[in-house]
Amino acid sequence: MTDLFGGSPEHTQLSDSDVRFLDTTLRDGEQAPGVSLTPEEKVDVATALDAAGVSFVEAGSACTSESERETIRRVTSQNLDATVTSFARGLAGDIDSALDCDVDGVNLVVPASDRHVETKVGSSREAVLTNTAELVEYAKDHGLWVEVIGEDGSRADLGFLDDLAAAAMDAGANRVCYADTVGHAGPERTAEVVETLAAHGPTSAHTHDDLGLGVTNALAAIHAGADLVHATVNGVGERAGNVALEEVVMALQHVYGVETLDTTKLADLGQVVSRTTGVRPAPNKAVTGANAFAHESGIHTDGTLKDDRMYEPYPPEQVGRERRIVLGKHTGRAGARAVLSEYDVSATDDELDRVVARVKDLAERGKRVTDSDLLAIAEDETDHERERRVELLEVTATSGSSTPAASVRLAVDGEETVASGTGSGPVDAAVSAVRSALLDVEDAHLTSYHVDAVTGGTNAVVTVEVTMARGDRSVTVAHSDADITRASVSAMVDALDRLLAESNEKAVPADD
Repeated sequence: MTDLFGGSPEHTQLSDSDVRFLDTTLRDGEQAPGVSLTPEEKVDVATALDAAGVSFVEAGSACTSESERETIRRVTSQNLDATVTSFARGLAGDIDSALDCDVDGVNLVVPASDRHVETKVGSSREAVLTNTAELVEYAKDHGLWVEVIGEDGSRADLGFLDDLAAAAMDAGANRVCYADTVGHAGPERTAEVVETLAAHGPTSAHTHDDLGLGVTNALAAIHAGADLVHATVNGVGERAGNVALEEVVMALQHVYGVETLDTTKLADLGQVVSRTTGVRPAPNKAVTGANAFAHESGIHTDGTLKDDRMYEPYPPEQVGRERRIVLGKHTGRAGARAVLSEYDVSATDDELDRVVARVKDLAERGKRVTDSDLLAIAEDETDHERERRVELLEVTATSGSSTPAASVRLAVDGEETVASGTGSGPVDAAVSAVRSALLDVEDAHLTSYHVDAVTGGTNAVVTVEVTMARGDRSVTVAHSDADITRASVSAMVDALDRLLAESNEKAVPADD
């Protein structure tokens, strides 16, 4: 690593054991607006973090409520390899609450900037130093691992941060943490503070992304001597979010050759957090975004098909992802042929030219071009006729004062199967019925649902577009019908049929 951020050169030689992670998705990530995790969801996330090799899991804030403490207890009862901690303010009662949850340690947060010391808690620097030392001793006397975090450290006086770190470590703290609480600092300030703290002992870095510098500051902190990074999966968190765990992991591995976590688990980890928080990463987000390994441009697609490193920094398999060829106005012959080959559809050069021209025409008229669109065009331009694996024969749905219910009759590899389901509405009930009808696509999930157009009059027709995903593969299909339930289910069944066709699996009805 070159001396980009300041700090002493002796910190630039990193080995695989130098950097670990504390994930705070369950605490800081849950502070994102609209995010509230159930005990079961927290256990799911914590288990996935542990499987990926995360060293510390901050399970929540035990001081919040009894329900939060019960949730933290659910996490601590999982016997994770990771050290499980709780957030604690500078109060003895918060440490007692954490102890009541059987956590391994506490992240003790005390004010560091004068804004927090004087305005937020109405204290003084001297009182903060004394209180911090007493709380560290109290927590250590009760057998806890202790990390002292100086809140708003990026805007604090460096001399006071130096005193705070000394007081914490002298009292027996395991480590201190630099906190860029509001994503205020640049890498130079980060390196300056972390180098000062690291002179006292093990040091962590907690960076936010308000200026888009979360990863940069995390790397600057590591360069200056930090050996533990606080992060959240997908960067979820309050305001602009925390530094994204998977981005720091891959930056360390790809740029600096430092291996930390099992990177093949990153995609699954991102999906677990996206599902439980309801916060989907931006399509263009690094590592876990939907477009991170997607190619539409004809030049890029052609180059990637010839050499998969041509337009990608590292192979998608390294993070548990797959490469996707996306259709649009930039689609070229190589891209169209590659997508068609996934469905075992071949075309002559002349046929392929006509297919590409029609795909471009659709895209230039503002239509999103789906795999189904491409296959329909190919079937029209060639003599290929797709053999369906799953076909909708009948759907019925009821709603009203009772719980909405639906039943579907499907042909699955030539065999009929019937299933029923309930839901929040007739469409939801019908979707549940389809999912219960097919055992082998239980891992497929609906990632988007759009009602694109409704014609006027008594014979109104609605167009429903759905995207179904299975692992890293997704298919978007649109169907039109006078009945929104049938349009929705037809689109979903067609999408599932496409996903099965890609995998070449045998479709298994639920009654087999």
